[in-house]
Amino acid sequence: MRIASLVPSATEMLCALGLRDSLVAVTHECDYPEGIEQLPHLTRSVIPEYLSPAEIDAAVRERTQKGEALYELDEDLLHDLDPTLIVTQALCAVCAVSFDDVRAVAEGLPSQPDVVSLDPSTIGEVMGDVRTLAQATDSKDAGVDLVRALAERLDRVKIKVRGAEPRPRVLALEWLDPPFIGGHWVPQMIELAGGDDAIGFPGERSREVSWDELAASQPDIIV
Repeated sequence: MRIASLVPSATEMLCALGLRDSLVAVTHECDYPEGIEQLPHLTRSVIPEYLSPAEIDAAVRERTQKGEALYELDEDLLHDLDPTLIVTQALCAVCAVSFDDVRAVAEGLPSQPDVVSLDPSTIGEVMGDVRTLAQATDSKDAGVDLVRALAERLDRVKIKVRGAEPRPRVLALEWLDPPFIGGHWVPQMIELAGGDDAIGFPGERSREVSWDELAASQPDIIV
């Protein structure tokens, strides 16, 4: 099997399933496990480097309002590599290559690769994505083992913080200018670690908030 990963999290999952040697290319952002960045890169960002957070936000908004992509896919390289499986995502339009673009390119490849999209909103759905990848790569046993190991890690954390009081109010920010709060599975991570998300809700998308709203949330800890 020849696998092209267009999402860093998918790259890590595939390696955790024992499929590192099956990867033929990754994204420009993939940097784990160590050495994975040496594989060919199928993507690049069209946003200039060395911009401030506010300038990056402005550039992203300008391109998305025009319907322009934020990432470019190296179609020639993808044709040369001719993978049998492409792993991508449709969860976040500003996080990776457009899912529609990937599907369109895949349809023109000689190998007619399967395209798997990983779009989790909760920790449970992240676990489900492990099973999805295991199914797509005929690695069901490895998938069962990996999900079990991850569940055991989460259980150890739950036991460690069980009964701990008081539970701190935690504010998780993923961007500062303008401020965005962490969504999707981030509130669950905070809860599992023994805190209460001061402003976010499990499964909801990340969103922009005002500094006044953040101040009103009165967090004990800011991440």
